[in-house]
Amino acid sequence: MEEEDYRSDEIVEAMERETAIPEVAITPRFAQLEALEGLDRTLEEGYEKAMVVMATGLGKTYLAGFLAKRFKRVLFVAHREEILHQAKASFSRILPDRSFGLYNGVHKEADADCIFASIYTLGMRRHRESFSTDAFDLIVVDEFHHAAAVSYRSVMDYFEPKFMLGITATPDRMDGKDVFALCDGNVAYQIHFLEAIRRGWLSPFRYFGVYDSTDYSQIRWLGSHYDEEQLAALQLRDSMALRIYEAWGEHKITRTIAFCSSIRQADYLADYFQERGVSTVSLHSGTIGMTRTEAIEGLSKGNLDIIFTVDLFNEGVDIPSVDTLLFVRPTESLTVFTQQVGRGLRLSENKSHCHIIDLIGNYRNADLKMRLFEEKDETSSSGKVAVTAALPGECELKLDIQVIDLLAEISRKKLPRREYLLGAYRQLKHELGRTPTYLELHLHGRANSREYASEFGSYIGFLHWAHELTEREQGLFQQYEAWLKDVEKTAMAKSYKMIVLLAMLERGAREWMKVLTPSEAAPFFHQYLTGKEYRKRIDFSDQKAKRLWSYNEAGVSDLIAEMPMSKWSGARGSMTTFENGVFALRIEASARPEDEETLYQWTKDICLYRLHYHFERRGKRRSI
Repeated sequence: MEEEDYRSDEIVEAMERETAIPEVAITPRFAQLEALEGLDRTLEEGYEKAMVVMATGLGKTYLAGFLAKRFKRVLFVAHREEILHQAKASFSRILPDRSFGLYNGVHKEADADCIFASIYTLGMRRHRESFSTDAFDLIVVDEFHHAAAVSYRSVMDYFEPKFMLGITATPDRMDGKDVFALCDGNVAYQIHFLEAIRRGWLSPFRYFGVYDSTDYSQIRWLGSHYDEEQLAALQLRDSMALRIYEAWGEHKITRTIAFCSSIRQADYLADYFQERGVSTVSLHSGTIGMTRTEAIEGLSKGNLDIIFTVDLFNEGVDIPSVDTLLFVRPTESLTVFTQQVGRGLRLSENKSHCHIIDLIGNYRNADLKMRLFEEKDETSSSGKVAVTAALPGECELKLDIQVIDLLAEISRKKLPRREYLLGAYRQLKHELGRTPTYLELHLHGRANSREYASEFGSYIGFLHWAHELTEREQGLFQQYEAWLKDVEKTAMAKSYKMIVLLAMLERGAREWMKVLTPSEAAPFFHQYLTGKEYRKRIDFSDQKAKRLWSYNEAGVSDLIAEMPMSKWSGARGSMTTFENGVFALRIEASARPEDEETLYQWTKDICLYRLHYHFERRGKRRSI
């Protein structure tokens, strides 16, 4: 990977002036205190990795600085220069006795106590390997939702710190399950931005969904975004600019950031507003005549009314006094929309609310942004998602009648459920170049993985429906369909059933269906649950289980007999039995070795998926 085109020293110095803060004592507050308590528990339990999910404006970088007090040498990794400089300034306030250095395309200050490194530089092997694998006691990965990228993974796989912390406001790639797996299923602390507003830690908002009559259906869709030229042809019109100007005039408060689709749109709107007496600037990489720092100062002091930008303020830039956000672009990513909304929610003196003015047309994913205002709690045993729609008391959601009708129409026109699942599967299969495993579908697919079992009985049932099985596999599926559904759908308040099944699978394709006794399962069962701290914390921490932390064969055997074996076999329609102290499957082995191997792989695929999903879901619930 080529190193990023870094800014000149003059711009770097400007950013450092921007982030400079008077030297006053600083202590943890609000969400930082709760997050530090969660990290304390995590460290006490022996975790080596954790993630903290905190909304923009709650002080994630300062949190990392407070945690860094407990470690001697620290590496802070980010993908934007401004994030590195702001983090360096924040850490210096908390750790005045430490030395600080940058490691990027311009600076290689490798001997400092705390190093702030660009992922574009550290992602290069020669730079990464200039450090020993144990060079750092703590590694902080900022904007952790990017961590599934190859460059981040190379850094995370190379270094061996005592502890690694991922911090983010948006943990998901759309809903970010792959990122969760990178921290061993451990979310030390998590708080939704709506909850932070309820507690008074962020500013309440008023959201205005303004109807945009532009017909986006005529613009070519390129898989993840609209054709830029065709989009610009529709956006760069006085009629649309007038609609935007009127919406802003009706709903604005004072200081505004406007998010545009392109530099051309930002320039066009800035000129249009200026002609009407509004003080504006179009701020982007090609801006001439005003620096980024001057624009931010101008907006903060009220000398500027609006900054039109493209993606400059998605991450790493804080202007607390901003009280109006203007969206004049199609929303293509919930993650980006979440980051942009966060720009206006910081608390500031004389700021009672943030007004969010969003022009909504018939573009793809127009309904996606409404998910931002839902709080999800994946806690039911069925795996279904409960949604809390109530906004904090001081917040308002106001949609034009045409917007309400438009969103309803978009919902009606969404692909049928089965076709959507098939499309998500095919996209991932194309990316991988092969059939994805069930766990890969969960980690990297765009659809909710539980819907495959809900709709088709099992993931293998979906593959059968989608004509992805060979003729031999189709017959095998029909023969063992009831068993596959049982593995897929048996209730799991704890992970115990799947651990017993995994113990059987560990014996290999030729032996896995043989009967199993509780005492035979006990060593593997105990080792699996105590081998990772998060498993022990989630599923082996009630009073009965705690007595078995130090391995006791009789006690563990009794627990296995009483819970997973008895409960699974006693469930209605179960394909298992537990009689006279022996656990068995109510299926017969195939006479053909290739069928044995296929059924073994199918069963293991579902088992590993269900174990991962269980700990992921339970880990999220415990962290809230």
